[in-house]
Amino acid sequence: MPLNSSRSDSTNAEISASDSSLSTHAPVGLKVEGLRVQFGQQSNPVLDDLNLSVEPGEIIALVGASGCGKSTLLRTIAGLQTYHGGKIQYSRSSGNQVDCAFVFQDATLLPWRTVVENVRLPFELRRGAKARLSSAEIDQRVSGALRSVSLNEEHWNLFPRQLSGGMRMRTSIARALVTDPSLLLLDEPFAALDDILRTRLNQLLLELWAVQHRTILFVTHNIAEAVMLSHKIAVVASGKIDELIPNSLLWPRDASQRTSVPFAQLYSRVSQALSDAAIDNEGKAN
Repeated sequence: MPLNSSRSDSTNAEISASDSSLSTHAPVGLKVEGLRVQFGQQSNPVLDDLNLSVEPGEIIALVGASGCGKSTLLRTIAGLQTYHGGKIQYSRSSGNQVDCAFVFQDATLLPWRTVVENVRLPFELRRGAKARLSSAEIDQRVSGALRSVSLNEEHWNLFPRQLSGGMRMRTSIARALVTDPSLLLLDEPFAALDDILRTRLNQLLLELWAVQHRTILFVTHNIAEAVMLSHKIAVVASGKIDELIPNSLLWPRDASQRTSVPFAQLYSRVSQALSDAAIDNEGKAN
């Protein structure tokens, strides 16, 4: 069903892979209203009357305890999870088709394909205008995506087993960017990396956003990462947005802000919001 439908039991929910009427490089706004997701008839809803508004070009961090519904929300927006109530709408004159890309916690690269072949894969799977690009145009897109994530050309013909964890994740991000999505969804993409590499890829994400201002939603358990990368931080608890915290740190962001007083103050506020949400959940459980 179309993502703006309010019909319950959205068994056919999906996001169109491409639409020739969509303008590339244009960020998309997103509004989620009364979203409900339930796994099985007898279970409690994972998401229950969840509401969230995202302005075009915003970066929203989703934080919360494990099992609170963060990843389910991301997967539902991506069309990977059906929903059973509410609606998802986009601020696009062309309706509710939007180019969307998803980056998982694991790089999910095909082990029998090289870096270039993995990044090229979306064009082999897609239908519509971008599937009709010439081989030369696809090659240009692939090389451009790989350069954008600072992956050296000497690594392009290697297989995933020959790459470091950071290079595998850069390849995964390049694969997400190669089709020029308007909406980028990331589910803890840096969770398995060490702190130094994680900080570098945080900076890479900021640099990529500065170029095209894509709308980004990302899940993280790292409060510092949420503060560093976002315009707003959504605290998820019990299947709802418990609090939406604005991030007033100045742009462009750089490493020096991590030791600033405003950064520490926002970190403390997010930490307290997570603690309060956990206490509320314990009270409800009892």
